[in-house]
Amino acid sequence: MNLNSIPAFQDNYIWVLSEDDGRCLIVDPGEAAPVLHAIDENGWQPQAVLLTHHHNDHTGGVKDLVKKYPDIVVYGPAETQSKGANNIVGEGDRLQILGLEFRVIHTPGHTLGHICYFSAPYLFCGDTLFSGGCGRLFEGTANQMFASFCKINALPEDTLICCAHEYTLGNIKFALSLLPEDPDLNEYHRKVNELRAKNQKTLPTTLKNERRINVFLRTQDNDLIDVINKETNLQQPEARFAWLRSKKDNF
Repeated sequence: MNLNSIPAFQDNYIWVLSEDDGRCLIVDPGEAAPVLHAIDENGWQPQAVLLTHHHNDHTGGVKDLVKKYPDIVVYGPAETQSKGANNIVGEGDRLQILGLEFRVIHTPGHTLGHICYFSAPYLFCGDTLFSGGCGRLFEGTANQMFASFCKINALPEDTLICCAHEYTLGNIKFALSLLPEDPDLNEYHRKVNELRAKNQKTLPTTLKNERRINVFLRTQDNDLIDVINKETNLQQPEARFAWLRSKKDNF
């Protein structure tokens, strides 16, 4: 199985899993043109589309892809039905695609119906968890997003986090504003800076790495708790998560 990423818009990635025989699945095609170009260039044969949520930068290319490949199956949560999903899926569903079994995980927060797709080692998590960061709360609550992070954090440490945006550098800068002496954050910041200076992507990341550098996964970390306690005394990890998200919104 080959993991490919197609840049789109300013900072989106459209993920494609392809077999050596050319069969492939496409994740969150926000626009069709770069996907169709990659299909022609690589000789791919699209079998399915996976949608994580309804936002246009994740669904805008579905109509044109279905027009060219009318038999393609488009999986997505109920909120994507109007965007072209023809097979509605939800928490606990298991999909057989390209010989892989994908488990659907409901991860509300960014939107209420947001889902992720997991087939070890791949996690297609849309706008829930980013490298070093967390999706904005457009529809859900911080408590919902915290619960979604807990679901993701329960996956194996070698899980490949295939998120949909190149937000890593900004996320690490935010984390360093809280923990400027943290050695893991400083080392990752150096690596990410080098990659972005060469216009190279920082994704996918691993869950093992995220547990070290993503402050939204470190709400039980004593160093981070000490920082938060300088401003407010929050006893519950959910409350600390909400504090972090609020700080990031205004960073």
